[in-house]
Amino acid sequence: MRKVVNRSLALAICAALSTTAIAATQTTFEVSQLDQKINPCGDFNGFVNSKWVAANPIPADHTRWGAFDELREHSLQTQRGIVEAAARDANKAKAGSIEQKIGWFYRSGMAEGAVEKAGYTPVQPELAKIAALKSPANIANYLDDSFARGQSGLFNVGSGADFKNSKMQIAYAFQGGLGLPTAEYYSKPDYADLRTAYRAHIAKMLELTGSKAADAKKETEQVFAFETRLAKVSLMPVELRKPENQYHFVSLADADKASPNLSWSKFFAAQKADIQNGFSLSQPKFFAEVDKMIGDVPVAQWQSYLRFHAIDSASPYLSKPFAEEHFAFNNKTLNGQKQQEPRWKRVLSAMNETMGMALGELYVAKAFPPESKARAVELVNNVKDALKTRIEHLDWMSDATKQKALEKWATFLPKIGYPDKWRDWTGVTISPDNYYGNLLAATQFDYNYDIAKIGKPTDRLEWGMTPQTVNAYYNPTDNTINFPAAILQSPFFDAKADNAINYGGIGAVIGHEASHGYDDEGSQFDAQGNNADWWTKDDRTKFEARTAKLVAQFNAYEPLPGKHVNGQLTLGENIADLGGINVAYDALQIALKKNPSEDKKIDGYTPDQRFFLNFARIWRGSILAKRQEVLLNVDPHAPAQFRATGAPSNTPAFADAFKCKAGDAMVRDADHQVKIW
Repeated sequence: MRKVVNRSLALAICAALSTTAIAATQTTFEVSQLDQKINPCGDFNGFVNSKWVAANPIPADHTRWGAFDELREHSLQTQRGIVEAAARDANKAKAGSIEQKIGWFYRSGMAEGAVEKAGYTPVQPELAKIAALKSPANIANYLDDSFARGQSGLFNVGSGADFKNSKMQIAYAFQGGLGLPTAEYYSKPDYADLRTAYRAHIAKMLELTGSKAADAKKETEQVFAFETRLAKVSLMPVELRKPENQYHFVSLADADKASPNLSWSKFFAAQKADIQNGFSLSQPKFFAEVDKMIGDVPVAQWQSYLRFHAIDSASPYLSKPFAEEHFAFNNKTLNGQKQQEPRWKRVLSAMNETMGMALGELYVAKAFPPESKARAVELVNNVKDALKTRIEHLDWMSDATKQKALEKWATFLPKIGYPDKWRDWTGVTISPDNYYGNLLAATQFDYNYDIAKIGKPTDRLEWGMTPQTVNAYYNPTDNTINFPAAILQSPFFDAKADNAINYGGIGAVIGHEASHGYDDEGSQFDAQGNNADWWTKDDRTKFEARTAKLVAQFNAYEPLPGKHVNGQLTLGENIADLGGINVAYDALQIALKKNPSEDKKIDGYTPDQRFFLNFARIWRGSILAKRQEVLLNVDPHAPAQFRATGAPSNTPAFADAFKCKAGDAMVRDADHQVKIW
């Protein structure tokens, strides 16, 4: 099953705190975990995290292990209890309730015997549609139909706020279609071995559905040549961070003129999308090439490409030979993962991708008490206030730009824990004994839900993450900062901990997300969420000079021999980390003045020290080399060990707290110290 259009397409420019997850079971900071042999002014990450990392190796079914991953495991175990109870009681649950649907979805996924017996028959109807293609017109019609059924692969389509009129939702078409992580994997000499492995993977998948070895080899070369052509017109992740590469508004008439082989009018009519004045054809060169390929690539080559991706996308949900081959390339060869996750986790993952918000409603009822939300609201407000004060006192920004920055601050909308209004799941039919059918039904339902937003007003109260997700995000087109329930736990947030711990954890996260409103991307959107220039020319020049120092700082980090962090790709997150730690620290100082009884040492460490200790703790962890290399190419977040030290090394308060001196690794000299927000 090809995955439904990415619902985060509307959030494609939103910077999430991290793509990994975190957790710790202790409710306070355990100073016994600190490595006293390491000088905190030399290697703060090592001082805080090295003992924990040494004692907590990466599990065989993971590619990394750290604070985020621990908390994700905790969330998964909670979810498992919910879905197993729902599966057990589904037949007694109210007909059509989310409890019944969640229970039947999980029960069907865990019915391994039925999945094995089915083999690849669930995907055969799709393969038959592909086999029937005979002309370019058939190919275009197939794309129209497959998207309407909630399937995607060649590119992505979804709803999102209009960059020039954020109050309304429009359609976005976004590049896709590659089986390797980025375009450079198809040509760069460093990845020759991976290209060989990918070809072997393509051939194996085709053979599993009946192709003879010689035929599979020929079809594999067709698939690889097809993707290589797409790669040549695909933008790299660093280019996709630029708003101008995410939005290219066209009328339907103009889009049709530029696309003689793929009628966008017919395409959107098939989706039942309310296209009014037009839509965003976000990467024009990519879509121009796709249109050419419909006309000049032989139908047989299109069939090879479509057939492989239909099988490959479905393979995690099919019988063992398919699931194991999918794991062997995508997880083991590409990312270094040693062992496949147990089935219950894989079924939960499929559920979260398609019916995650339904599961979230049950998760919140079980795992997120109202008092947690109330305390989090207080912290958000305090950190927001500290950010306002920082903006007001910037010494490098003019009053004119400050006024616009403060207007944007005033329109921030924090969302905490879970949606105020839950989605209605009445329209999706789930059965107790058809796992693949349930996936198709839930995928199409989710796609239809997304497409139905097109042409309607933007709902700022809607969430782009489920409550059980260990993460947080900022959305520039609606100017919201969002903190799902699952991240509001220790070590981020602990009602029993002192303020220093909470401000160093969730306070820095809150500051991080708010600072995204003013990072290299967020700063190109105004108070209403429109892509607009609200800066004076001189202020923008000063801002870019400061951010260039941050790019240089992270470019110098080398997590693997000869492999450096991409400071431009990670710039937004690094700006947010630096802004987040500064405003959270300021908020802590205000809290300490209000509660002077807390301004004392605990376990031998001052509040300022505990603040920075907990900030570093949330970034503890280790990662497999193969996974790290992939992330260096695709992830807008720097490796965790550099996030633990990068922002503090630019913060004078850190040097004061630990009595660091000029020349120490954690003290950047005046010429290289980065000061932005």
